[in-house]
Amino acid sequence: MRPISEYEPMDRECFEREIVPKGEPAVFRGLVAEWPAVHAGKAGPEALARMLQNAATDEPFQAWFAPPEVGGRFNYNADLSGFNFERRLATLDQLLDLLLRQRGHEKPYAMYAGGIPIPKHLPGLIAGIPVEMLDMTRETLISLWVGNRTHTTTHWDQSQNLACVVAGRRRFTLFPPEQLKNLYVGPLDFTLAGQPTSLVDIDAPDLETYPRFAAALKTALRAELDPGDALYIPAMWWHDVLSLEDFGSLINFWWRDAEPPLMSPINALYHTIITVRDLLPNELAAWRNMFDHYVFGDNGDPVAHVPEPARGILGRRTPQLVARVKKLLSDVLR
Repeated sequence: MRPISEYEPMDRECFEREIVPKGEPAVFRGLVAEWPAVHAGKAGPEALARMLQNAATDEPFQAWFAPPEVGGRFNYNADLSGFNFERRLATLDQLLDLLLRQRGHEKPYAMYAGGIPIPKHLPGLIAGIPVEMLDMTRETLISLWVGNRTHTTTHWDQSQNLACVVAGRRRFTLFPPEQLKNLYVGPLDFTLAGQPTSLVDIDAPDLETYPRFAAALKTALRAELDPGDALYIPAMWWHDVLSLEDFGSLINFWWRDAEPPLMSPINALYHTIITVRDLLPNELAAWRNMFDHYVFGDNGDPVAHVPEPARGILGRRTPQLVARVKKLLSDVLR
């Protein structure tokens, strides 16, 4: 696999001018090496655990637990009717205690919690995790990830992502968005954690069952990150994450560069699937042309010839317009 391009840590202007417009992943070695949490992690898991506990509230969150035989790979069960792990509520104190007690076990239980909102669950950590490269005045979701030797299956996020390793090495494998056709994605509306995931085990791919995955591997990018390193993942890039040590932690920043109010396009995908996909071929072709014209702009601005006050739903997106469209859709669906 090809390595992910690496850059020196840079300021916000340079990041937004040179990295973001490329739409490609980028590794920044040592970007957050001076975070107190990274220093604590280098002193040992116990030191980092104490620091996180001191910053945390008693508010529980959802954690994942799986038996040793899954090898840390959280996934579906054999017939995709359920999962190979259990979800349980836990406080940070409880999860860290379990993780520390599992250290050194030859076949530990897999334990993991991801996307823990830091402002809600670890408010005392906020001041110690600055990233000058990011514009923190925009809406940004800052989350903690903590666990042992676990494997997060290939998935995508609709937001841009800066993943900063705090403790434990992590291996990231990325695929560009257009590899969707080769990744054999599971159910869209019955997912492990909200995002659709690939059914292929990236480390032991069954190419008889998933033959096109061989083509995806030819496009794959890979990087192994140490504590203090960071990875920029553009929106919609598929990524697979492997934690390489028996205690690991990561903090990530999610943001979207778009005009508010923001809504998830996957809802439009759901609606399109049930209203468009099974039309007759000639109608389907006509609707493809409609989407290309009005949504993807294949023919330029579709309403350039219409006075702005008369553009309706094709006008500038405002909170008022979004509310109007939500009501329209709600009335139709009801």
